Amino acid sequence: MTPDPLTHPVMDRVRQSLGRTAPRVNPPIPPEIEEHVVRLVHSDIGLSELFIKRASEMKMLVEAVGVEQLLTRLTDFLKEHGIKRIMLSDTPIILKLNIVEHLRQAGLDAKQWADMTADETYDFDCGVTEVDYAVAETGTVAIRHGPHHGRLLSLVPFVHVAIVEPRLMVADLIDLFAALKRDGTGSGTTLISGPSKTADIEMNTVTGVHGPNIVKAFVLS
Repeated sequence: MTPDPLTHPVMDRVRQSLGRTAPRVNPPIPPEIEEHVVRLVHSDIGLSELFIKRASEMKMLVEAVGVEQLLTRLTDFLKEHGIKRIMLSDTPIILKLNIVEHLRQAGLDAKQWADMTADETYDFDCGVTEVDYAVAETGTVAIRHGPHHGRLLSLVPFVHVAIVEPRLMVADLIDLFAALKRDGTGSGTTLISGPSKTADIEMNTVTGVHGPNIVKAFVLS
């Protein structure tokens, strides 16, 4: 936290040497803003549909699938994009469905995060992860990083595939930050709204500069 310049001990000594005292100022109180102004999403109904719409607008490739279809659709997507090497987080759905072994049987080189080093991540075409939350209003997925899910999984490869459970949907960023306050942020939290984008040079938008060029989300139903 940045020290208050009015009460900082160094500034106090300067004022004392000058024979001055610090003015007493009450901290500003932020105005109360009516909920209907700051919150545009008011219901848990239809959050998955809204997320799919908003994420698609952010150039994320989004597909609703049943759990029983996930392995087939994931394998098809990887092969359609010429992906050969995939690294995966050590998270519940990926472990429960044994996705690593399924991809290996499909002729792909798949590896769990627990079996990798950071240097190896640069040799992989794709990272497959689960997410901790999905924000319907903005089409954003949020990932809390830790030993089971390193941040390099979703930041280094050209392609990132995210698996989204409907129960993890939150309406807006207000709900997301409340959830992070409640559940913790892990070693850091990454918010992803579509592929990486920048317009630093002559205001021309370029994707894939600071992260994946393709982000695919499978929303389970």
